[in-house]
Amino acid sequence: MIISRPLDGMLVLDLGQIYNGPYCGLQLGFMGARVLKIEPPEGDVVRRRKREVEPWPLVMLNSNKESVVLDLKQPRGKEIFLELVAQADVLIENFAAGVMDRLGIGWEVLSKLNPRLVYGGSSGFGLDGPYRDLPAMDVTVQAMSGITNATGDADGPPTKAGAAVCDFLAGIHLCAGILGALVQRERTGKGQRVEVAMHEAAVTSLASAMGAVMDGDTNVPDRTGNRHPALAMAPYNTYPCADGYVAIFTAAERHWHSMCKMLGRPELLDEPGLSSTIGRAKRMAEVDDIVSAWTLKRSKAEVLKRLNEAHVPCAPVKTAREVATDPHLEARGFWVDTNHPRRGKTRVPISAIRLHTGGKSEIRSPAPTLGQHTDSILGELLALKADELARLRADGVTRPVTEKKA
Repeated sequence: MIISRPLDGMLVLDLGQIYNGPYCGLQLGFMGARVLKIEPPEGDVVRRRKREVEPWPLVMLNSNKESVVLDLKQPRGKEIFLELVAQADVLIENFAAGVMDRLGIGWEVLSKLNPRLVYGGSSGFGLDGPYRDLPAMDVTVQAMSGITNATGDADGPPTKAGAAVCDFLAGIHLCAGILGALVQRERTGKGQRVEVAMHEAAVTSLASAMGAVMDGDTNVPDRTGNRHPALAMAPYNTYPCADGYVAIFTAAERHWHSMCKMLGRPELLDEPGLSSTIGRAKRMAEVDDIVSAWTLKRSKAEVLKRLNEAHVPCAPVKTAREVATDPHLEARGFWVDTNHPRRGKTRVPISAIRLHTGGKSEIRSPAPTLGQHTDSILGELLALKADELARLRADGVTRPVTEKKA
């Protein structure tokens, strides 16, 4: 029996750039939508980082998509785009506020052309407010949202999070909003505009830091390193081993009891200042030194084995290289090897969203090269003939910059 995916038969126009918009489009593609990646002649910003071959982030974010090159600044390019919009179910864009309007293809125009269109847009700070027109990248939104100030050691400077958290938080929020709008369209027959501000999507992730502010707790420092910003307990940190680091968290008194026995320090259980969670929290640095002295003499593997046997919450601090070969991710089928037209064998992830009765999340096709599907899509959906397609290329409307002029 063929199990249909939730968005089978739906057409998505993905104008997304970098990570935010493309991540939203990626998720819709995994759910069965046909996703057309609409790119300018020079391609997605990420595509331009590496001309000789597509960069891995671009390949990872654009599985199951088809690339169509359109110069939206040319009248004919805009006409073709509007013809595609007339057939589309969803449009995704993450340009700065006002860009689509200046191109003449904003929500007001597109909704009149296609009243059933779900228009999903994500900008740095939203469509209104005093920050509306501020330039926004992940690093600036992290700074404005409080994430940067909450990251780093207590005695160190504010530090950007290593991951592009704001881009991906906004992308998955946009995906959720679009899915909600599609459900509502089934009831009303009408599409709508979905707006996600990266700034707002990021602020909600600061639950602990914001909790201290909202609760009036002035004792919590802005930055706590690897310690919890709100929960006063120890051990709670990353600890050095002979060959890397491990994260350890004693969530209950039984964990501390197990730790002391494993450390060969049973006397710590009777020491007044360390025998309770409150006491250890006041002596976090001392507790960390005790644990570090033990972990430093051992490999990560040995430390983790001993901690797991003692039922103490722990985990290895993995490098990106280790994550790429993680046996759990392998067993779950998270990584899939694809055959990319230019990169060859390339490992990419499937979606973390798994619908158990809604069709398997799979890579149906690798990320496209720039403009790989332009002619086939315009021929199929708009019935453009070979001579018209050739003329569009000659005029630069659909010709990638990587392709020499005929």
